[in-house]
Amino acid sequence: MPRMTRNLRARQWLVAAGVAALTLGSAGTAQADDIPGGTTQPPPAPVEGGADNNGNLSAKTSQIKIKYVSGGGGGGKKGNLAPIDPNWEPPACWYEPAFTPAQLKDFAENDGGGDVGIHQSWFGNGLWTDHYRDGKPEDNFDLHSPKSSVAEGYKDYNEGKKGYFWRGVAPDPSDPKSWDCGRIMFWVDAGEIPDDPNAPTPEMLAEYAYDKVKVPDTKVELKPEAKSTVNLPTWAWLDKGTFKDVKVRAELPNTPLWAETTAKPKSLHLEPGTADSETFPASGECKINEDGSIGTPYTKGKSKQDPPCGIKYLRATDGKPYQLKASITWEISWEGTGGAGDTMPDGTFETTQDMNVQEIQSINR
Repeated sequence: MPRMTRNLRARQWLVAAGVAALTLGSAGTAQADDIPGGTTQPPPAPVEGGADNNGNLSAKTSQIKIKYVSGGGGGGKKGNLAPIDPNWEPPACWYEPAFTPAQLKDFAENDGGGDVGIHQSWFGNGLWTDHYRDGKPEDNFDLHSPKSSVAEGYKDYNEGKKGYFWRGVAPDPSDPKSWDCGRIMFWVDAGEIPDDPNAPTPEMLAEYAYDKVKVPDTKVELKPEAKSTVNLPTWAWLDKGTFKDVKVRAELPNTPLWAETTAKPKSLHLEPGTADSETFPASGECKINEDGSIGTPYTKGKSKQDPPCGIKYLRATDGKPYQLKASITWEISWEGTGGAGDTMPDGTFETTQDMNVQEIQSINR
């Protein structure tokens, strides 16, 4: 069977028709996702390359090579930050160094089954050897491009040259934005970063690290604990050292790129769980003190004073506790390769505590 030309128009027609695979005769099978957000399953039991950050091969674009290390924040239960800016999101896709010439030669001629792009897989040695050994051009799988993009072929896997074949990766290939990285695997000389809108940058690594930040559970100290009294304030505070800066450092192997993202506690926000209440301050936003604490611990004799950080309930609970929400706002900044650095949207982490409120008008504390 003659080789089928896979141009953009043909691919778009196939997408509309719901056809997910392009058969290429004896050369092998090139599979592509049928629509953005959907993934076509490969043939049964495909051969996979081994993949890790130590230079071994990977046949899958979902195996991201970025290394990250997290530190700080203290122990105990932790969770991911929720960015305050609803429009902020981590990167959907980017390109990474994947194979050296020798690694690609070994993979293509001995395995020949795996991802050549995020949404395109080649199964059959002929597809790999045609393009990367024998110089035959292939189409990039870039449905978002206004015109078809053709990738020129390579001679003998670029043996003798120093550098890497780069390939698109995506944390979630079902994300429609992952289609922005539609190039099939391409060559980049050693020490260089590809000239592409989706090439990795220090800022991109910082955003990736932001998505990996885990902060401590937000359980505040209360007086009285768990049970309050109508019209008497409940003091809330966090001791110095309860919340410490959290740092996540991300590095992309075989490049000079790195970034370190830092989350620093900024303030505590209280939501009493009922409109029949007051917060102190009125905004419910308790700023962090110079020593790193939030609020002021309750001491005997202050039961009728308004706390710098706290709540006052105006109506008792009736068998069902109020849900006191306490969230810490974290200030996010980053630094990276070449002195780069900036801020990113603040993040929050929220927990909920039961609050029972009694009708007694006085209490001995």
